[in-house]
Order: sequence, then C-alpha cells, then structure tokens
Amino acid sequence: MRLLKRPLLSIVNNHLIDYPTPINIHYAWNFGFLSSLCLIIQILTGIFLAMHYTPHVDLAFSSVEHIMRDVNYGWLLRYIHANGASMFFVVVYVHIFRGLYFGSYIKPRHWVWVLGVIILLLMIITAFIGYVLPWGQMSLWGATVITNLVSAVPLIGNSIVIWLWGGFSVDNATLNRFFSLHYLLPFIIVAVSLIHIAILHQGGSGNPLGIDSSVDKINFYPYFIIKDLLGLTIFIIFFSFFIYFTPNILGHPDNYIEANPMVTPAHIVPEWYFLPFYAILRSIPHKLGGVIAMISAIIILALLPWIHSTEIRSSRFRPVYKYLYWTLISCCLVLGWIGGMPVEDPYILIGQLASLYYFFYFLILLPFLGKLEQFLINFTV
Repeated sequence: MRLLKRPLLSIVNNHLIDYPTPINIHYAWNFGFLSSLCLIIQILTGIFLAMHYTPHVDLAFSSVEHIMRDVNYGWLLRYIHANGASMFFVVVYVHIFRGLYFGSYIKPRHWVWVLGVIILLLMIITAFIGYVLPWGQMSLWGATVITNLVSAVPLIGNSIVIWLWGGFSVDNATLNRFFSLHYLLPFIIVAVSLIHIAILHQGGSGNPLGIDSSVDKINFYPYFIIKDLLGLTIFIIFFSFFIYFTPNILGHPDNYIEANPMVTPAHIVPEWYFLPFYAILRSIPHKLGGVIAMISAIIILALLPWIHSTEIRSSRFRPVYKYLYWTLISCCLVLGWIGGMPVEDPYILIGQLASLYYFFYFLILLPFLGKLEQFLINFTV
C-alpha cells in the first residue's frame, strides 16, 4: 500500500505543488486550469443526467422534461451541463487565443499545441452529438444537415452516412449511437488532456515575454494556486449568472419543441460555438469544398508551429503582429455573426471575405511577417 501511495503523492507533488512555474505569468494563464475544471463539471453532470435519460426517439424529449420537472435538482444538473458546454468553449477559445498572442505554439511546446487542437476537435464532436440528445427540432435537423455533409466524400460518402445513421435517416439507431459516443468521448478527452499536461510540464510552461525563464521560477503552490482560485471565483460568478438568471439564452428556441421530421425549421443553425466554422462551410458554394474548408480551418491551427517563421514568440516584441492579431479576432467575430444569419446577400459575400481573410492570415500574413521581422533584425544588427 505504501508503494502505491508514494508514486501517486510524487505525481501530485511534481505537478501541483513543487512544479517550477515562471514568476511572470499572469491571469491569462488561468484558462488551462479552468478548462480542466469545465471538463470535470461536464463529466460529473453528464453521468448523473445519463441515469435519467432515455435514448429513444419516442422518449428522449420526454425524459429531458422528466429530468427538468421530476428529478430532484434535475433542472440544476441540466442547466449546468447545457450552459457548461458553452462555458467550456468560452474558456478553451480564450486559452487558444492567448496561445496565439504569446506564441505558445512555437517549439519546444509545439506538440503541446498540437494536442490542444486535437482536444478542440474532440470537444466539437462531443458537443455536436450532445446537441442531438435532447431530440428537439434543432437537434434532429442539425444532425440531419451536418451528417449529410459526409456524403460529399467521393465514392464512399453515402455509405458512411448510412453507417452513421444506422439506417436511411436520422432515427432511433442514430440517437443510440450518438448517446454512446457522447458518453465515451469525454473520457478520451481526459486521456488526451493528461498527455497534454504531462508534455507541457516536461518542457516547462511559457511566459508572457516568450523567453527562457529557467532561472526565474517559483513553486506552483501556494502562489499560483491562490491566483487560480481567484480566477475560479470570478468564473463561478460568471457561470452562475447564466445558470440562475438566463439559463436558456444560449440555446435555440426551436430545440424546446419536440423533434418532428415532417416540419423543417425556417433557419437551421448550430450552437453559437460552432458558428465561425459553420460560416466558413457555407461560404463555399461547393459541398465538398465547404467541408474541406471547414476542416482545414481547424487543421491549420495544428500546423502553426511549422507555419510560424520567426523565433520571437510574444506579441510584446512584435508591434505589427499585435495589430494583425486583433484583425484575426475581428474576423472570427464576424464569422460567428455570419454563421447565425440567413444564407442571402449581403451575408454570403461578407462570410466569403471573412473566410478568405482567415486563411490569408495564417497562410500568407503570418509566415511573411515573420520573415520580414527576421530580415529587419538582421539588417539593423
């Protein structure tokens, strides 16, 4: 028993107590901890919700209502889980944009970044299939539209769609498969997250200056534990506002209507955290081209360590990049807005221009600016 306890205590001590942390990291580094907390919240509430949920097309919607009305604190579990998905994406998106701003994707932390993008992809899949489970109108039709995109794959696309559905339409077999996957995938995310943290701690955390801080480090406990607890307190207040005062504001009204395959909603849209990618998908008039563009928008993030063309990490020493970074933020906000708009002019044109700039930023501006900065540094020296 002692042999079992010592390695566990050693792991806790190395990663949570004596872990050497750069002294100059600030509250932008809180979001890794908060994302771990969100994942734990989603798993725990999901397990308790699964005890009362029935994955059947005739009973799923009613079982959700049963949870809300009859189960003790079922309404709280449901609202924490539903809004928790949004909070999870808020935290992860901020975490990603912090990494973009401070160059956290540059070697030697490039594999940490790649694993982070894989976690994002797993989150997107998990959230999508979870959105189907309440079996409201938007659940049914959102699943129909998104899974149909796979049919764009040449030769085998239709066969894959039928396999995903478990039949020739989104029906009971589809709901059962999605429920099983939605229960399984979070544990895969946990496994990848642990690898993500282990690799990060092996090489050491970054810092706002983007420089080697191997000398100026202090223990993680108690200094950064206290900092993370303050961030956690603010996050809980923010999260609680949605749970207790506006629990349905982030959901689509049509999803509170039971799924009806005979009635198509006027405007089919995914959850808000998918809207930028959905806008890129819609901006390409060709079905397969749109799917490739949407997937490429995520894959391009994983390729950033190799697209990046300068050894300077932090935006604090890159004034031009700092301004371009905010154009990327604006572009993503515009894409999110366009994703929720009808497919008509002028939204189509705006979405196409924003999608074009998104790829132009990563494939042209970022590598060119790095080479230009390197040239100016060499020229002045």
